[in-house]
Amino acid sequence: MPRPVPWFSRLAGLSSQFAPPPADRAADRAVPGLAGLSRAAWHRVRTDAFGADPRGERLARIRRSPQFADGAFRNPVPTRRLVYERSPLEITRAQLTGDKTRRFPAAAVPVHRLLPADLAAPPESGLRLTWLGHATVLAEIGGRRVLLDPVWGDRCSPFAWTGPKRLHPVPLPLSELGPVDVVVVSHDHYDHLDMATVRALIGTDAVFAVPLGVGAHLEHWGVPAGRIVELDWWESAEVAGLTLTATPARHYCSRGPRTSSLFLWASWVVSGGGHRIFHSGDTGYFPGFAEIGSRLGPFDATMMQVGAYSDFWPEVHMTPEEGVRAHLDLGGELLLPIHWCTFNLALHPWEEPAERVVAAAQAQGARLAVPRPGKPFEPADPPALRLWWRAVTATPRAIEPVVGTPEPAAEAAAAAQVAAETAEAPREQVTEFS
Repeated sequence: MPRPVPWFSRLAGLSSQFAPPPADRAADRAVPGLAGLSRAAWHRVRTDAFGADPRGERLARIRRSPQFADGAFRNPVPTRRLVYERSPLEITRAQLTGDKTRRFPAAAVPVHRLLPADLAAPPESGLRLTWLGHATVLAEIGGRRVLLDPVWGDRCSPFAWTGPKRLHPVPLPLSELGPVDVVVVSHDHYDHLDMATVRALIGTDAVFAVPLGVGAHLEHWGVPAGRIVELDWWESAEVAGLTLTATPARHYCSRGPRTSSLFLWASWVVSGGGHRIFHSGDTGYFPGFAEIGSRLGPFDATMMQVGAYSDFWPEVHMTPEEGVRAHLDLGGELLLPIHWCTFNLALHPWEEPAERVVAAAQAQGARLAVPRPGKPFEPADPPALRLWWRAVTATPRAIEPVVGTPEPAAEAAAAAQVAAETAEAPREQVTEFS
């Protein structure tokens, strides 16, 4: 069994949810004020959610990776995790002084209550996507079901009592999800890799595909080693009749107060049944998207991170405009914006990623689908664009929306439809792990 990762402080762990660590080196600095903790104190605040360090052959393979140098994985281009003029305190100051009201929806997010019946018939085109919130997507491709970055937890945190809390219910409980053939994880941050969700998915007999090193966390949580596939960038594996390829991304890994040097991050390509899809995970923009597209594309759909961006970490998360640019670099046919709406992880207004990605897609001629969480669709026949988030946006009247306002009649009709569909299911859509 892998060795548990030491944890240094509850406070330090929570700080990592809002901003990446400052150094881009193998041995990052400890969080100030925590270095004096004894080993016994560190172990008292550690929980299983922190995962485990790679050991044995897993560690040897990591050290053989072309991405591993000077004791740590490296990004495809030089990358700073934080950017500030004077000190990290600037980030804390911005968090405390910013307009917090706009970082949350003003009313209940109009989630589509996904029912098993919605997924009972196979997709006519052979490819169907269901965005379940944040970076979690259920892809039905090549007759198989692939769950990408599944997070059913109420908080993206190692603790149940604190940390960024879900802003809307999961569209369906795991008990209603049905069979899953493959679970794909982009990296080990809490909003992409949730221990309770992983443990619940063990019972599906799914194969777990993860970047190098991340399998140590899964094995520590009870996933059988034989059901874990760990890939380096550009490596592929055949799983359940699908081809899974880990591709480069510009990010980092960490489930503690320091950058984790032994865990790789990745974007992913899934192909099968004549279809190809791309999931960005978390990434900053970099020229490598064009190479991914030329080698593995074009793609029927790309699922691109467009939220939780900030001027304080511009090189490890994309803005909506960069997400559209990356989609076009990849040769994507349809863009599904992800990594927004579900958790408050940055300083921008809650609805801003949606507004900006729609404006950028329209300006650059990119095809776009922005469904409500839980609403399945087929990229071959995407739904008409509806600005559903505006009905629950806390936008001051003096601030003009990024995207042009629809005709009043059309906007009223769309709002009425959102209200009617939201009323289909009761609000007791609580998170389940059974």
